[in-house]
Amino acid sequence: MELTTALEELEIGYDVPALPGMDESDIQTPCLVVDLDALEKNMRTLGRYAKAHNMQLRCHAKTHKSVDIAKLQQQIGNCSGLCCQKVSEAEVFARAGIKDILVSNQVTHPRMIDRLARLPLLGTRTLCCVDDMDNIQALSQAATRHQTTIECLIEIECGQARCGIDVGPEIVTMAQAIIAAPGLTFSGIQAYQGAMQHIQNYQERQQKIEVVVALVKQAIALLADANIACDIVTGGGTGSYYFETESGVYTELQCGSYIFMDADYQTVHDANHLTISEFDNALFILTSIMSHAKPDLAVCDAGLKVQSVDSGLPRIFGRDDITYQQCSDEHGVIDDPQGVLKINDTLRLVPGHCDPTCNIHDYYVGVRNGTVETVWPISARGKAF
Repeated sequence: MELTTALEELEIGYDVPALPGMDESDIQTPCLVVDLDALEKNMRTLGRYAKAHNMQLRCHAKTHKSVDIAKLQQQIGNCSGLCCQKVSEAEVFARAGIKDILVSNQVTHPRMIDRLARLPLLGTRTLCCVDDMDNIQALSQAATRHQTTIECLIEIECGQARCGIDVGPEIVTMAQAIIAAPGLTFSGIQAYQGAMQHIQNYQERQQKIEVVVALVKQAIALLADANIACDIVTGGGTGSYYFETESGVYTELQCGSYIFMDADYQTVHDANHLTISEFDNALFILTSIMSHAKPDLAVCDAGLKVQSVDSGLPRIFGRDDITYQQCSDEHGVIDDPQGVLKINDTLRLVPGHCDPTCNIHDYYVGVRNGTVETVWPISARGKAF
């Protein structure tokens, strides 16, 4: 999605929730608000960390799905490339001029393989994950047809019981098949353990990554014995990036949620048994109180249609006197025991899970010092194929 209409021609409350220059109090709710100071601080924090540890930072665009945010990550956040999960998502960023994109997923449908093979024609270095021999042949045929090159990463099964092959002789066979296939290049290994990211206990997460690192080392050794170089080992997320960095085998990180932080990630503990503190909440659902018919319960306009609750209900930012209690399609019920809320009061909600929440909105409203500074379209919203 792009802002093809001049901003001044858009109607507040119909096309967009706000326009630059407005006071934050005039934003139409419910909508996604981004604290620009916190967002930029988060980008710089991880960017400096990656640079100091000689790690490539391949930011995961499935979190924000925004061309504007991706470009800002490159400008100030030491982001060397992007991850996307789907080909259509990757196309949005490639068409916007992003030059290095990994589809950190398998691409198997013939039509989507064909679209993937055309991404390099936009000047974009294009990588994807594989875990199937037949898929290698199909990727090769498409790349040959379009006279392009697709770089392949073999995904290994590292404990999530999802995609990826078990580490063993098959990894060498698969790498050799990629090397022999016209139009393909073997570039390394995908080793991402997503479920580990949200384990609250630091030591338990550390134990999980130790298993993954052992598998990666075994895979690299098998490839080395066959004289096959493994230039990329990619993985790591907001809840584990320091483990991958310290492993000595990973070359790049795939963090996504660090730019926004959500309520679930802020239950994850660091080595000092404290919740992750290096990143600030930057993404909020701005909501208004629309009813207070019961003295101890208020109703806001942010329900299921503006947020994902798979990781729990949202947390009300900066308040401990009221609690978001339950929601239905259009309404959120807030426990207000002291009756402090009034009709049209606004609240910032920290969503339980930022990625799917962002995917159901059209715009981010970027706010700084109480004023709307920018309105960004969520460029790849709905690009799930």
